[in-house]
Amino acid sequence: MPRPLFTTTDSVVLTGRQWLRADEPRAAVVLVHGFSGSANDPDVCDVAEALHADGADVVCYDARGHGTSEGHSTLGDLERHDVAAAVDAARQRNEHVVLVGASMGAIAALRYAAYADGLAGVVSVSCPARWRLPRNVQGVLAAGLTRTRVGRAVASRWMGVQVAPRWTNPEPPIGLVPKVRAPIAFLHGAADRFVPASDAAELYAVAGEPRLLRIIPAMGHAFAPQSVAAIRDAVDWALAPSLRS
Repeated sequence: MPRPLFTTTDSVVLTGRQWLRADEPRAAVVLVHGFSGSANDPDVCDVAEALHADGADVVCYDARGHGTSEGHSTLGDLERHDVAAAVDAARQRNEHVVLVGASMGAIAALRYAAYADGLAGVVSVSCPARWRLPRNVQGVLAAGLTRTRVGRAVASRWMGVQVAPRWTNPEPPIGLVPKVRAPIAFLHGAADRFVPASDAAELYAVAGEPRLLRIIPAMGHAFAPQSVAAIRDAVDWALAPSLRS
């Protein structure tokens, strides 16, 4: 079960889980879940266990407003402080840190990485390029849950997510990606009904080198069974230059 792991610079106590190697880890991976997820989510745990088996320490936490962590979700904006605290914790055992974020977690990871130095890599999964919602039932529900008073009450009662009362309208990922100074991989499901795969192509187009783009057949949104192998490959790809140096 998640337990208190660290406190952010804006004084939010986060709970989570760590998968630590008994031997010397080859790297550390920080997993950042999406909206309504947690460190206990089975799909998150599957990714963590796979990366741990590959020789990495893995740090995963309940984002603010989620699970048993304090605070309110800002949908990837102030979550940059959550990522920073997790990276600091991961670096205590290995300096080579890769961020792997999905959906809201990818937004948070990119927001941190855009202004951070020393990351070994960033893996962005199912990340939107801009603040737009698909014109389908899923998009309408997502907007209602996060941007209306009634929706926030539903999210709190039925999904266990405390959503901040105001949308902060921060810089979208398309503006963050060019600032990232680390190898960056974009993974997206061809069957994603929340964020079209074309958003990954938009982000890839503005990224610096080295960069990687993979569209995964039959994969839906965020962490999923179909994403595990692609995430493992992307982490290996991101680590290759730093582990050779």
